[in-house]
Amino acid sequence: MDPVLLGEILAGLMFFGIIGFLMLGFPVAFTLAGVSLLFGLVGYWLGVFSPTNLGSLAPRYIGFMTNEVLVAVPLFIFMGVMLERSKIAEQLLLTMGKLFGNLRGGLGISVIVVGALLAASTGVVGATVVTMGLISLPAMMRAGYDPRLASGVICASGTLGQIIPPSTVLIFMGDMLSGINAQVQMAKGNFAPSPVSVGDLFAGAMLPGLLLVGLYLAWMVVKAVIDPESCPATPVPADERRHLFREVLVALVPPLLLIVAVLGSILGGIATPTEAASVGAVGAMVLAAARWRLSFTVLREAVTSTAAITCMVFIILFGASVFSIVFRLMGGDNLVHEFLTALPGGTLGAVALVMFIMFLLGFILDTFEIIFIVIPITAPVLLNLGVDPVWLGVIVGVNLQTSFLTPPFGFALFYLRGVAHRSVSTGMIYRGVLPFVVLQLIAIALMFTFPELATWLPDLLYR
Repeated sequence: MDPVLLGEILAGLMFFGIIGFLMLGFPVAFTLAGVSLLFGLVGYWLGVFSPTNLGSLAPRYIGFMTNEVLVAVPLFIFMGVMLERSKIAEQLLLTMGKLFGNLRGGLGISVIVVGALLAASTGVVGATVVTMGLISLPAMMRAGYDPRLASGVICASGTLGQIIPPSTVLIFMGDMLSGINAQVQMAKGNFAPSPVSVGDLFAGAMLPGLLLVGLYLAWMVVKAVIDPESCPATPVPADERRHLFREVLVALVPPLLLIVAVLGSILGGIATPTEAASVGAVGAMVLAAARWRLSFTVLREAVTSTAAITCMVFIILFGASVFSIVFRLMGGDNLVHEFLTALPGGTLGAVALVMFIMFLLGFILDTFEIIFIVIPITAPVLLNLGVDPVWLGVIVGVNLQTSFLTPPFGFALFYLRGVAHRSVSTGMIYRGVLPFVVLQLIAIALMFTFPELATWLPDLLYR
């Protein structure tokens, strides 16, 4: 058999083999590396893969670990965990609930607003969903909210950190797309391509993130009008209303200042994402100290949680690096290129298929696992077809946010299930998120129809 064809067959089998082992419940990082090495040995035995190719693994991974852009990841994670552990997020939720409580659907609106604010100041989905599940879900249940609606609002709002900057997923995608775009452009003969940065993706994600917030708020308004019993008002007692304005200022202004300091410095070109993340980490500790919530215990918990999350992400990145080397050097790149370019519909059809595959993978994999597997093998083909790298990164981010909500394996559903009262069944949570999955699919369709949603702001700021 032709060695090229044999290598492509092995690459395809390896991809589906990894998916199969993951569905059996094996750890992601070790599955990626182990299955890839197994197929690499088979490829070596058949003469289509050389083990010496793995010699590039160590310098490649060291390059990830010393990448200045990726240093922002643990800093942003620390900022989010610190805001959650110091109860700043809790105070914000309680205060905004009082502010909107007099309106039908007001508690739901407050959860969405706070979810957006926490997304823009933390970027940590799990912490946001758990925090809002512990605080808002009991309050919404006491107020008479439909458990399905309450669960859906909390899960959807908690996942906004996936797309609204400073999203850690966007940081990794920005770094990957920057290198891939440079390679594609040089292969085309363009030796001075326009750079793609994390700041570009942050700017590109702003309008789609706000679009999702607007769609969620519109759905709450619709529910308040057509089904008022599912989201009744919760009037605030007169004695509490007297101090409400001051409470709102105390709870809202400091996080807003932190958001402006972090995102404003990045979008304004004043600071790199890493420098802004450093400001955010220090700012979160200052806010905690200002409210007498900073202690050695809180700091230790925040550092420990940050280390655990960061190690989880980078060990997955290691496994994905092994997969990428074996897949590409056995001819997987050519296989993907031939497959995507032969699809009907041209560039649009290729992008749509990749988005559909990512959506399906979201049922069984985390977002980091998906981007580490799919982006390196599909982005070169899509960018070569003329897809804008910023638009691609942002629409992938929105699509992967949907994966947090899709039953039965959406991670946001598991986070909420872990803290919800037993009276809220898993079926209620699943049914509650379905309207929000539809809203996110609408947002993706709008981004296909109007690519300027993701490209207008980066062009305005940086071009």
